[in-house]
Amino acid sequence: MTKPSTDERQADVIVVGAGPGGSTAASYLARAGVDVLLLEKTAFPREKVCGDGLTPRAVRQLIDLGIDIDAPGWIKNQGLRIVGGGHRLELPWPDLAAYPSFGLVRTRLDFDEILARHAQKNGARLHERTAVTGPVLDADGRIVGVTAKPVEEESHGGSGRKVGDEVTYRAPIVIAADGNSTRLSLAMGLRKRDDRPMGVAVRTYYRSLRHDDDWLESWLELWDGEPGSSALLPGYGWIFGVGDGTVNVGLGILNTSSAFQHVDYHQLLRQWLDHTPEEWGFWEHNRTQPIRGAALPMGFNRKPHYANGMLLVGDAGGMVNPFNGEGIAYAMESGEMAAEVITEALSRTTVAGHERALEGYVTALDRRYGGYYTLGRVFVKAIGNPKLMQYATRHGLPRPMLMRFALKLLANLTDPRDGDAMDRIVNGLSKVAPAA
Repeated sequence: MTKPSTDERQADVIVVGAGPGGSTAASYLARAGVDVLLLEKTAFPREKVCGDGLTPRAVRQLIDLGIDIDAPGWIKNQGLRIVGGGHRLELPWPDLAAYPSFGLVRTRLDFDEILARHAQKNGARLHERTAVTGPVLDADGRIVGVTAKPVEEESHGGSGRKVGDEVTYRAPIVIAADGNSTRLSLAMGLRKRDDRPMGVAVRTYYRSLRHDDDWLESWLELWDGEPGSSALLPGYGWIFGVGDGTVNVGLGILNTSSAFQHVDYHQLLRQWLDHTPEEWGFWEHNRTQPIRGAALPMGFNRKPHYANGMLLVGDAGGMVNPFNGEGIAYAMESGEMAAEVITEALSRTTVAGHERALEGYVTALDRRYGGYYTLGRVFVKAIGNPKLMQYATRHGLPRPMLMRFALKLLANLTDPRDGDAMDRIVNGLSKVAPAA
């Protein structure tokens, strides 16, 4: 690896976006001795629309990074409580060798900052309030840097407006970790694929006695009117206790429903909450934050994940799990994988070897997620049929063994080797399915 450049605008690697994926990649790169610039358009702390729930898959990433999850503010949970079809079932997280047997809740208001500061401690150079405006290309169309403008900080920690002169940052490798909008990818000619599922999530916070619930709760029935006598929508609602007197409450809807384009998400959230017990406190006078929404790019909806010196990480590469809408674990895992191949590439002594190492990122992603995401596309298409969704909810929840299998499948929690019969089935299906 090269020594840190004396020019603060020059590095071995530029990472655009200090979300979970970008900061994870920057941490591993810096830990390996790579000179890395981490560019973030906002100032920390800052909000992101999210359920704030972390499955054991994400917890493993935090542990591997060296994040202190025993510090104040991390709320542990023991599993998933599922409500639907007149049933209520509690499913503990599976006991596996590959993943811890607990999940966490932490609000994105400080979760992302924790990861970004951790990257700084490892040696990454973090530039906040730096909005990337486009790529810098060489004569062959390969990215060799980015242009950016400083951003004026807003009093509430928002993104503000671009001010000052445009600045050029240079590096032979760039990671696009700039989320679903991924303007850098668009500037490089990478469009999203319309044959991949897309979701929309909305969430807010309420003061509630349920704030210290140590189960993540998921409601599988979202009705577009009166429960039981209106259309059932493909998606789910969630109730995640934050532990500070508030609860993160939200819902996600898939575009496999004919009603997707016509749903008033604020109204749908209110309709659902109006049918929850009064003592839970999900009423307007207890709401502490605005209702905010975000898109969920699923199943590799933007490819290629490496081309012309740029790697896509997390939401920029459409890596949200189609089965459950989880994005943080996959952003962090892809960030780690990107760092691994980049570190290897920088050690190569020939241009051809350097490029082969970087192209290994595509192979690694396809091997780990390709078949599983293909299964996820089949799943979201199936639950777009409201009759099938209703049948599965009413007749599946009373069968605990079936639901334990469903939890492993939907949360992608299996042991890759020496697992039980359920693990072998899930792993086998993922292997035989064609890559996404």
